[in-house]
Amino acid sequence: MATTYQNDKTAETAFFGAGCFWHIEEEFSKLKGVKETKVGYMGGKTGNPTYEEVCSGTTGHIETTKVIFGPKEISYLTLLDTFWKIHNPTSKDQQGPDIGRQYRSIIFYTTDKQKAEALSSKKQAQALFSSPIVTEIQKAPIFYPAEEYHQQYVKKHGVDACNV
Repeated sequence: MATTYQNDKTAETAFFGAGCFWHIEEEFSKLKGVKETKVGYMGGKTGNPTYEEVCSGTTGHIETTKVIFGPKEISYLTLLDTFWKIHNPTSKDQQGPDIGRQYRSIIFYTTDKQKAEALSSKKQAQALFSSPIVTEIQKAPIFYPAEEYHQQYVKKHGVDACNV
């Protein structure tokens, strides 16, 4: 899904779930060509879930990072390479001390091209791991932004509380 970004530059949107969204957002925000990041929830059955509801495990949502990027400055494949490096995609429903379905490894694609690249990238990444990759790849559903205090958490507090 191409969107218009500031100054009429074309930008694309990608979504990644890989454990605690504070850490994931921080890692993607460091990349040159990433225009904006936002954390939120995707993939569940409840509209406009709260953090507490997601953590209860009853909504089915995943902590997700939305990444808006300039494809002329950074490729989707580079984002995928980063995704595989910043979490353990062989760990089902857990990243470090964070346990639960909301922490599962997932790529939500927005275009057929992203889907194809994600599937190919997953196959290539498997060579880096001795255990099977459990990362899901699904069409992007509605993204619900998380509460404001979660946005840019690491930058605001100077600490990565996720312990990944």
